[in-house]
Amino acid sequence: MDSEIIGILFFILLFILLFAGMPIGFALLLTGFLGLVSCFGVDATLYQLGMVPYSSVASDALCVVPLFMLTGTLASRNGIIDGMYDAAYKWTGTLPGGLAITSIGACAGFSACTGSSMASAATMTQVAWPEMKRYHYKASLGLGSIAAGGTLGILIPPSIPFIFYGILTEQSVGKLFLAGIIPGVLLSLFFMIYIIVKVKIDPSLAPAGPKTSWNERLIALRNLIPGAILIIIILGGIWSGIFSPTEAGGVSAFSVVILSLVTRGLTWKGFTESLKMTVKITAMASQILIGSMLFNYFITASGLTELLVNFVQSLAFTPTGILVVILAIYVFLGCLMESLALTLLTIPIVFPIITRLGIDPILFGTLFVLTMEMSLVTPPIGMNIFVMGGMIPDVPMYAIFRGVLPFVFIIAFMVLLVMMFPQLALFLPNHVIN
Repeated sequence: MDSEIIGILFFILLFILLFAGMPIGFALLLTGFLGLVSCFGVDATLYQLGMVPYSSVASDALCVVPLFMLTGTLASRNGIIDGMYDAAYKWTGTLPGGLAITSIGACAGFSACTGSSMASAATMTQVAWPEMKRYHYKASLGLGSIAAGGTLGILIPPSIPFIFYGILTEQSVGKLFLAGIIPGVLLSLFFMIYIIVKVKIDPSLAPAGPKTSWNERLIALRNLIPGAILIIIILGGIWSGIFSPTEAGGVSAFSVVILSLVTRGLTWKGFTESLKMTVKITAMASQILIGSMLFNYFITASGLTELLVNFVQSLAFTPTGILVVILAIYVFLGCLMESLALTLLTIPIVFPIITRLGIDPILFGTLFVLTMEMSLVTPPIGMNIFVMGGMIPDVPMYAIFRGVLPFVFIIAFMVLLVMMFPQLALFLPNHVIN
């Protein structure tokens, strides 16, 4: 049997295992192992199995993942996020949908500290939804805005998907971080504009909050100081070249611990819970990464990658048309798979196609992450939605999905804008980092 046929059969087996409920990391590992055995025999496969786990995770660049996760979990427990939200609300609470707008802004700020979408959605659900309920916000608008704002965590730097994309494609993580800034800021503004227009049309969705004096607003600005310091340290250090994106993970974790000691906002219990959550998420990511690497060795060895590249080049499509097809496939797959697993599974297969077509790798990385944003809030998976639904069981899932659907179209519009105007993603990487 041809090796390409073997590759296709085992790729189908992988999806059968995933739909059967096998954990993603184990499904990748088992399929990759069996596929390599079918191609090279047991001895050669066992050698690979002995090498891959260490080579997959023994990377300096991967240290940044648990460190940024620790930064996010600590920031959510030491009062930094509560302070940012309170200050934002003092300034925007009287606007139509002020609490929803505040949530978008707070999610953007939190994203600039952590790079985690699920952490942003979970934290802002705890912080913002009780206030929205108190002011009689409709669940569709309130929770839809929180879910959409949470997706900014994987676009606004530091971004964990950008880190994995950079590792897998050997691209500059610093340039990828810069590429996400302008689209991230624009997307935040589009979200806010939509909320204002929606509430203007139907004021019952979000009653205006109480007015605050200018004195209260100015006093509230001091609550932004810890978060602003953290953002300046992380992003300023990366852009100025003081430390690399990998080193920024350690600096950010250390900085948030120091800020916690200064503000006295973190208890010992909160600290230990943050460590446990960080270890849990890191172990899950490492398991998926190891399985993905073994599976990718098999896919490459079977010739399936080259087969796909040749097939795509044979299509009578322009490079832009092929890019649209690839992104559409990602939207579909993102509705079925978790974003990290999808990144590790598909990027080694898709990236050779992208480079062969002459598409800028930084531009594609930005479009890929934007597409992942859509998948985080799109049924039937919508990872952010399930995270939020688990925290507020009194609200039906369909209400959250209904509220977030307009934001999905806004993200799709942002994808289109970046495709039409690539400099939205490429201007900063080309001018800040040589």
